[in-house]
Amino acid sequence: MTRISFAEELESAADRIADMSRADLQIILRRAALMLRNVAGVSLEPATEDALNAIATEMRVSRSDLIQIVLREWLETNAYLPVRAIDEESETDGIA
Repeated sequence: MTRISFAEELESAADRIADMSRADLQIILRRAALMLRNVAGVSLEPATEDALNAIATEMRVSRSDLIQIVLREWLETNAYLPVRAIDEESETDGIA
């Protein structure tokens, strides 16, 4: 279950709280607690953290988006993911 679908399920439960059984509510709350417990991010050295923040600011993207970009490109470069095909004939104006 993705975070978005789980968040939607929580919102739905909040909308119909009077109709939910105690057991169903307990299940949803326990799953929410488990997801929150597993949200811990990756610990980075201060120098790495500073570099990421500076590059994200320079590129005008969020830190999370930058990490996703870097990780995807590393996985593609090292053949862990297939390389996305680029149409050489199309114009992108620098936008991927």
